[in-house]
Amino acid sequence: QLHLAESGGGLVQPGGSLELSCVASGTNVDRYDLGWFRQAPGKEREGVSCISSADGSTYDADSVKGRFIISRDNDKNTVYLRMNNLKPDDTAVYYCAASPGGRSCSGSYYQDWGQGTQVTGSS
Repeated sequence: QLHLAESGGGLVQPGGSLELSCVASGTNVDRYDLGWFRQAPGKEREGVSCISSADGSTYDADSVKGRFIISRDNDKNTVYLRMNNLKPDDTAVYYCAASPGGRSCSGSYYQDWGQGTQVTGSS
């Protein structure tokens, strides 16, 4: 059974940086698409960034484009999200997820989810 565990969340001042990690266990994720999603209080869950298994191509939401970088290391069974120039609007619980056959960076295509890690971009 695939298990995902996020880490690296915390409190950071606006303009600061943070890197999230998500380690998978139970099975290798080299053939899975991987993604990061977030949910802020009072808002629906949204896709932040996704990375494909086929060629490593990435998708970034418009709100984070140019600031967040997703990467994966299949040897370590890990996906990362480097977050730069954090804004208060980035405050949310961030989840990593895996999809055996993703079609887009949409939560509906992702079956396996981590427990989430809190990111707060506030002074």
